Amino acid sequence: MKRYREIYQAALDKWGVEAQYDQAIEECAELIASLKHLKRNKVDEQAIINEIADVTLMIGQLTYMFGEQKVEDAMQAKLVKLQELLNAR
Repeated sequence: MKRYREIYQAALDKWGVEAQYDQAIEECAELIASLKHLKRNKVDEQAIINEIADVTLMIGQLTYMFGEQKVEDAMQAKLVKLQELLNAR
């Protein structure tokens, strides 16, 4: 995350917050569509990998925008819940 901060800030400076929200939505939608296509053998694994990369970069940018520590804290709480679900089986 730290090595991308400068790029994330430059994107925010150039396009603004709202545009980056829209870009994140678009990238997530493209990943969703690609996964649906994969189930029907219309795309290959590389297409999914490329979409994952796009979404990962946007998640990084959103994390930067909303606060790395806040996101980390939320992730830790979610992991605790997941572990509890796994242990309940």
